[in-house]
Amino acid sequence: MMPRIESLFQRHVHLDFHTSEHIDNIGGRFTRENFQAALRAGRLDAITVFAKCHHSWCYFPTKVGRPHPNLKIDLLGEQIAACHEMGVKAPIYITVGWSATDAAEHPEWWERCEDGSAHTCSFDVEAPPERAKPTFSWIWLCPSGAYRDHIVALTREIVGRYDVDGLFYDICAQPPCYCDRCRAGMARTGLTPADYNVHRWTDFMAQCNDVLHAVHPNATVFYNGNAGLTTAPAIEQLLTHFELEDLPTTWGGYDKFPLRAKHFMNKGKPRLAMSGKFHTSWGEFGGFKHRDALWFEAAAMVSYGASVSFGDQVHPDGEMELATYENVGHAQAYVEQIAEYGLSPDTRGYATLGLWLSGSNADDQGVANMLLEQTDFDVVGADTRLTEFETVILPGARCLDLSAAAKLAAFVDGGGKLLVLGESALDAAGERFLLDMGVEYGAPGRYDCDYTVAGELLDDDLPAAPFLNYEPAIRALLTGAEVLATLREPYFSRTYGHYCSHQNTANRREMADHPAATRKGNVVWLAHRLGRLYHDHGARVHRQLFINALGLVHQRPALTVSLPSAGRANLLHQPAARRYVAHLLYGPPLSRGRCSVIEDLVELRDVRVSVRVPQAVSAARLAPSGVNLPLTYAAEQVTVTVPSMRGHTAVVFDY
Repeated sequence: MMPRIESLFQRHVHLDFHTSEHIDNIGGRFTRENFQAALRAGRLDAITVFAKCHHSWCYFPTKVGRPHPNLKIDLLGEQIAACHEMGVKAPIYITVGWSATDAAEHPEWWERCEDGSAHTCSFDVEAPPERAKPTFSWIWLCPSGAYRDHIVALTREIVGRYDVDGLFYDICAQPPCYCDRCRAGMARTGLTPADYNVHRWTDFMAQCNDVLHAVHPNATVFYNGNAGLTTAPAIEQLLTHFELEDLPTTWGGYDKFPLRAKHFMNKGKPRLAMSGKFHTSWGEFGGFKHRDALWFEAAAMVSYGASVSFGDQVHPDGEMELATYENVGHAQAYVEQIAEYGLSPDTRGYATLGLWLSGSNADDQGVANMLLEQTDFDVVGADTRLTEFETVILPGARCLDLSAAAKLAAFVDGGGKLLVLGESALDAAGERFLLDMGVEYGAPGRYDCDYTVAGELLDDDLPAAPFLNYEPAIRALLTGAEVLATLREPYFSRTYGHYCSHQNTANRREMADHPAATRKGNVVWLAHRLGRLYHDHGARVHRQLFINALGLVHQRPALTVSLPSAGRANLLHQPAARRYVAHLLYGPPLSRGRCSVIEDLVELRDVRVSVRVPQAVSAARLAPSGVNLPLTYAAEQVTVTVPSMRGHTAVVFDY
């Protein structure tokens, strides 16, 4: 039985150690004193240490795996002992999907693509040894058969040898495999490749969990890669917590984490957010992010209800770089001050606007990006009590079945409001709308782009002219809806036979015979997938059209702030402490080379914060400073003004 973990460590480092056999003196400069000095400087209560790395080497006297040929000590055991002397947790790292020496000696363990070729990550299996090797280049291994038995046996050896706080298995979210074992398994079970993929992983995970919890029943366990918006529920059940691996400098930017944090906040398990101390990504020796950026990222993690983790990579000789941990400690010291305002076990998000995820990253993330720049929201779905929300957004991709459509229809019948984008309400076959929106589905768009002309209800801060959409709207016929925006189509799609100028063809002057936006009752429909458009192109006109349409249906937000568009705000509810906490963030990232970088944490003054909550707010104060703020009551809202903030502050509303 899986243990229930109510709360997780709060100030963590994930320590990488992927170390070549071509380097001598592995762990030769490790000392318990140096390791503990790093833990103290970093103000850590947990650090993930390593049993087996991507080179396939183990860092303890293993009889199951392969000890690193140039290791002379039980490095894993020494690290665990150093941690436990200080009361620091030490979950243990085991690689699964990438293991280079195993892959070189056991091609039968390789994952295979559908055509039978090796499934690799930027790895050329035919490359000569002297060719330059790309970053992040590995052969994927399949956790089945003898390789699965090897990992399970290694797990059994580790949990029998050490006092284990937890296990962290890495590279555990590959797509379907078509090796001989998996093909036979699909034939035997009759499962589709996607369903069998879930089966092979849950079977592997359940075996490892049983081995772990038979000896250490309260240990944590996480299989990395399985904190995604589309992770199968059967896999989520086999995790004690979620680790959200987001490296905002190079992995999707600073807006990726908030959506995932909101998605996992209401799943009833602790969450650990993970960034890196390095400038780019994993495996970067000598890379440093400025300590102000670490501070800001840590504040953001707590703001969205997640514990704080930073990735590091120790030198092959085992000596910890104290400069790294002084930078990490600068951030973790602030976490100590604000943890109670985001990390208590009962902390939940509170919003009256819900985003219904579609499973299409571009649509979901694009809508989230537009909302993050304007208003707070929560993530909802088929298992959410929608009566707690005023408005629900469907983000653009097809995402409804008959049951979900019926639930949303009942929500509207009960007074709820919908903002529906693009194809969200289409059935899976793309033949009809599953919601009554006053329009009937006609056909896909005719051309490669089109142009929107906003009507007077949607034209605030938009040009009084047709503006470009980089992909066309679906065509729909009016059956009772009010038209809020119209369309102009181009003269033709751009081809070698018909083209005009460098990019898109100009618009016709006449109005198209299908609308760009409609309203029927409490349902507003926008014909374009604006989330995907904004995700891919970032045009402010698309965000403004979206926000204007949202304003027609969403009029009772739980949180309103006067931050600039690059600001972020999130409202948390902590019932045990009888309070709401509005976290405010302002640290606009800049594009520098291939990275997004936090350069300046500028001061903002006189930031207004209003909340609309069911309870009567009795007092407000800033955290962590404790400065009291005067309250103003109007229109069922409570408003305060934050005199000054730099990077982050929290406003605590007691009731």
